Amino acid sequence: MWSRILGIGNNSSFIFGPRGVGKSTLLRQTLPQAKLFSLLQQSEYLRFLTNPSDFRREVLALPRGSWIVVDEIQKIPALLDEIHAIMNEVGESHFHFAITGSSARKLRKENANLLAGRARNRKLFPLVHAELQFDTSQIEEILEFGTLPAVRTLSTPDRIQFLESYVATFLQQEIQQEALAKHLDSFVRFLKVAALMNGQLVNVSATARDSGVARTSVQGYFDILVDTLVGTWLPAWQPRAKVKETQHPKFYFFDPGVVRTITSQLRDGLDSVEKGFLLETYIFHELRAAMEYQSLGGELSYWRSGDRELDFIWTRGKVSVGIEVKSSERWKPEFASVGNELVSKKILDAAFGVYLGEKALVDGEMKVFPLIEFLTKVSAGKVLSRG
Repeated sequence: MWSRILGIGNNSSFIFGPRGVGKSTLLRQTLPQAKLFSLLQQSEYLRFLTNPSDFRREVLALPRGSWIVVDEIQKIPALLDEIHAIMNEVGESHFHFAITGSSARKLRKENANLLAGRARNRKLFPLVHAELQFDTSQIEEILEFGTLPAVRTLSTPDRIQFLESYVATFLQQEIQQEALAKHLDSFVRFLKVAALMNGQLVNVSATARDSGVARTSVQGYFDILVDTLVGTWLPAWQPRAKVKETQHPKFYFFDPGVVRTITSQLRDGLDSVEKGFLLETYIFHELRAAMEYQSLGGELSYWRSGDRELDFIWTRGKVSVGIEVKSSERWKPEFASVGNELVSKKILDAAFGVYLGEKALVDGEMKVFPLIEFLTKVSAGKVLSRG
């Protein structure tokens, strides 16, 4: 078990995250005395699906101040109306609710009641470096198998089996049973193409052609991945620069191990091209987690003009920080060229480099760190700031 950074606090909260990131485990550890309603249990699901008002009656019988955990709320969005009714009846501080979800699609589709701001929206990610405290010798396996909590407890053969089951369960329970895609075979073909393009510019027409799926369906399929929290868009940044930047977004899956499972590469070693995109994927996950766990706010994007690119830019208000990611063990001066230029032109306030070497460096305007030192600084709030 790992000590998770995300705290529950004393107020009601929604906790969203992909399946398997540890939402239920976190709540069991943090709130061991809470009344649990797990909608993944068939008996519980069927009971409240037919009679959602039974939920309210059971909750109202609990002592004042009780915590109530509702696991996977997207299975029965109508329960949110019951929770809202409870808050109206006895006051929002009478009970505390911790409500988890692994998909926003059904909630949005049914215009689900999100409690009018009476519960905070929180996000839980796979394990980050500050929770894992891995060392340099483990970097390769982090990129190969990812950081889902269950994966980190298993041996290599069991990791492969778990991840393959994870993807199969996602397709069966999230996509097929919830009828998110009309044709599962088309979605599976799309999913593999999307995973092969992880971390790259997305051309919807090309993705449709390569997967043999209609263009309109491909756009909807990307929406499904975002709604089920297994993928995220990274938009192009529009700074004050006069040059015209590329408008196509990039798309990243939430975990390197899941990406490699979908592309059937788990049993193969990392090649250099794959390694670069997986390192970006992992760092993207760390940056997003830091923004959530440290309540930093802001937005992430990338910058590209012609064949010149900066991997990540974090902006909040007038502050802009650039990050260049390299899977090389040797830092080359050309790696810093874009970041240095944007800082010197005062388009960025600061620029950082991260690589798989061993020494921290200063390259012009850019501060360059080995991966683990960089992640330590991210968790300490020394990267996503004014620099």
